Amino acid sequence: MENSKTLHKGRVFTLNHDTVVLPNGREAGLDVIRHPGAAAMICLNDKDEILLLRQYRYAAGGYLYEIPAGTLEPGESPLDCAAREIEEETGFRVSTWKKLGKMIPVPGYSDEIIHIFFGNGLSPSVQNLDKDEVLEVETVPLDKVMAMAKDGTIWDAKTLCALFWLSQGLSR
Repeated sequence: MENSKTLHKGRVFTLNHDTVVLPNGREAGLDVIRHPGAAAMICLNDKDEILLLRQYRYAAGGYLYEIPAGTLEPGESPLDCAAREIEEETGFRVSTWKKLGKMIPVPGYSDEIIHIFFGNGLSPSVQNLDKDEVLEVETVPLDKVMAMAKDGTIWDAKTLCALFWLSQGLSR
């Protein structure tokens, strides 16, 4: 049996307090962020460089290196979201896509799923940032990006997951 109370409804997510019966039979009160999901994309240009964002993230306390990503709009497919976000954030279009997988970044308190794609065949377009996006687009050689992940310069979860899948040639 579940009882859910909405504590906050924001632009991107809803915060609920749910009373649930766990698989062990115990009842618990849990705060859960309900999120529509997101799509992220790791893109490689014809020089084996990754499109990387150096993006200001208030909640994280400063700038992070990460791959482009964004929240799914109502009724939007993850692939359509990925294509929209890569163009809006980087000013490039991608002609070839492959789904690498999906991940859940914080399963202890959120149902958000991030779908991760690999893209190439880049062509210039027009960047169109949201008013709350503060970022720089960098093209970084793949081997340098992997070194940045290894040394902790990159510590964004979706980016690390995408780099792992890309390095392993995995798709899910």
